[in-house]
Amino acid sequence: MYQAKGAGRNTLRFFDPRTQANVTARTLLEAGLREGLREGQFLLHYQAQISQQQGVVGAEALVRWQHPQRGLVSPAEFIPVAEASGLIVPLGVWILRTACQQLVAWARDPQTAHWTLAVNVSARQFRHSHFVDEVLGLLEETGANPHRLKLELTETLLLDDVEDTIQRMDTLRAAGLGFSLDDFGTGYSSLSYLKRLPLDQLKIDQSFVRDLLTDANDASIARTIVTLAQSLDLGVIAEGVETLEQRDMLAGLGCHTWQGYLFGRPGPAEALLQAAAAAQTS
Repeated sequence: MYQAKGAGRNTLRFFDPRTQANVTARTLLEAGLREGLREGQFLLHYQAQISQQQGVVGAEALVRWQHPQRGLVSPAEFIPVAEASGLIVPLGVWILRTACQQLVAWARDPQTAHWTLAVNVSARQFRHSHFVDEVLGLLEETGANPHRLKLELTETLLLDDVEDTIQRMDTLRAAGLGFSLDDFGTGYSSLSYLKRLPLDQLKIDQSFVRDLLTDANDASIARTIVTLAQSLDLGVIAEGVETLEQRDMLAGLGCHTWQGYLFGRPGPAEALLQAAAAAQTS
């Protein structure tokens, strides 16, 4: 019935055992997520963000689910369920709190005190009525430096109620937070809106970086994003950098900050110190 309604009503859908199996699996996964939040089964991994001149300048925080029976569950499996069920809101609060606590820990060490931490924010989380107050409250609760926290938003999020988006971003930016536009170039952002948004950075999607050396269109898109960022006085970072050749070509295009397996896979916070040491010698 719900599938028929979702298809526009006035249509038919027949029972399929595979559909029932998918529904059952989803229900179990949602129940597991609720238990995971109660039992503290989630953790953050960090992937280094590298500047050509400064080495490690920060990281992106990536949530992982350490399931007691299944081990690490892929975010690709549980994030969509968290989004659809609304559990992304409490999960997002946990992620932000943990990220702020990590910033406080980094602030105690001169080697890491200048690092920034990027946190992905979903559209549902961002639209939640208490989101802005929750972020400001977590900063006050943990004592984290807001100037070291960067929220990564997607193009899809920005298309919904632009005026409200700008107002929320302005409030948080006034408190010191930065904003990065994630997966830039894969959606439908309007350039007229882009110039109004209080952004600090554009992020070149890994889909353009993957074939950068062999696909002239991807190279042209990356070059255009860099030029656009420069014209708007924004920073630019490329994700999914896996080879020295990709890094060097991005640098030639004017992108001098990178993230990807070339510099290390996501891992515990302690692993970033190793990435920092490796970046200094590369």
